Amino acid sequence: MNVLTLNLDGVHLTDEQFWQLCQRNRDWQFELTATGELIVMAPVGGESGNQEAGLIADVEIWNRQTGLGYVFSSSTIFKLPNGASRSPDVAWIQKDRWEALTPEQRRKFPPIAPDFVIELRSATDPLEPLQLKLQEYIDNGVRLGWLVNPQDQQVEIYRPHQPVEVCSLPTELSGEQVLPGFLLPLAV
Repeated sequence: MNVLTLNLDGVHLTDEQFWQLCQRNRDWQFELTATGELIVMAPVGGESGNQEAGLIADVEIWNRQTGLGYVFSSSTIFKLPNGASRSPDVAWIQKDRWEALTPEQRRKFPPIAPDFVIELRSATDPLEPLQLKLQEYIDNGVRLGWLVNPQDQQVEIYRPHQPVEVCSLPTELSGEQVLPGFLLPLAV
């Protein structure tokens, strides 16, 4: 994914201004860091888009069977407690937490950290920014995060108050207590 990071240096976008920027530039995907940097991302290519769709489908199928929450795509931006506005490739939020938001909060960029996220490293993604993003999710309340890294044939598993677990060539991943009963078959 081609990424451009703009240092807005003293320019602060309000939540509404950021919402409007995203609405007026729908061919691009934006994130806003906690320090106010605007990250501009081009759409992903076919292989990454297909892999992302598969991950979303697997989580959605599990969720439809359990009815435990809501699944979101990479088009959804979440306003994290630290002020960052981030969009994981796949996100899941427990039903009662999502339903506690107001209709207005759900319509725009929800002010909530997902319970679970997946980031998929595409062929052009440098690894370190994704690792920092996963740690940011955990630091803001995400309970389980996976960084799927096909280039290195590994998955990094992020959990609160635990060191990152790196799994080489895993065949499946468990949703643990966060997504009970969820097993993701994986061909990294």
